[in-house]
Amino acid sequence: MKPIPSLDLSPVERLRLVLAHLRDPDEGCPWDIEQSFETIAPYTIEEAYEVADAITEGDMPHLEEELGDLLLQVMYHTQIGQEAGHFDFDSVAHAITEKMIRRHPHVFGSADVADAEAQTLNWETQKAEERARKAAESNIRESALDGVSSAFPALMRAVKLQKRAGRVGFDWPEVDQVFDKLEEEIAEVQAELKDNIKERDPNRIEDEIGDLLFVCVNLARKLDVDPESALRRSNRKFETRFRAMEAMLQDETKRSMEQTALEELEELWQRAKKFDKA
Repeated sequence: MKPIPSLDLSPVERLRLVLAHLRDPDEGCPWDIEQSFETIAPYTIEEAYEVADAITEGDMPHLEEELGDLLLQVMYHTQIGQEAGHFDFDSVAHAITEKMIRRHPHVFGSADVADAEAQTLNWETQKAEERARKAAESNIRESALDGVSSAFPALMRAVKLQKRAGRVGFDWPEVDQVFDKLEEEIAEVQAELKDNIKERDPNRIEDEIGDLLFVCVNLARKLDVDPESALRRSNRKFETRFRAMEAMLQDETKRSMEQTALEELEELWQRAKKFDKA
């Protein structure tokens, strides 16, 4: 049996020791011993989303808990990296510290930055220089889209791809042009459905729906709206309204959704929408 790490240790050191004990090949936890970067990665993504949800809800005790869960993910990956001889927590912390110092010369150096917008431009310039340097070192043709991970959620990746393209001039200057493109993509979806009414090709339909969603993301970006946050808000709104419908239906008629005509459900939906403003 492993001893419980002493409270005299710093919280980070104590957590590192807990993970080391869990991963001990002889006395650790069987589940933890079997884990790898690949098996832990989905949990890392999940915990990041749960942090975002806690922030959205403004629940600080929950946020504290979720940040702990996210920290655990970072510590878990560094523990695996240390065991394999790739890196450890200290080297990871050192690398990000040096990066933050390098990208803030107006704080840690003599550079002058006028405002937050100027700093954002400066940040992106430095990131582009770092990507160019890495491409040169790897003898790979440089692209403005380098560094946009394919592991990002689709909406997030679409925004990043569009921003990168926009920085080199491939962007509509006016939002009205995005609306024109949106109408064009809607028409193409409708045409695809009409032309293939007997034998619809799911790949072609998926392709057109993807193009439509991509333009919706572009519209959100041009209006300074985060599409991921906007969709999460709509999801919460839908869930609130739907639950209200279920409650009204049960309280007033004792019927289930399945036993109710669509017209009546639409009336309940309109009533549930009033709860948004309550």
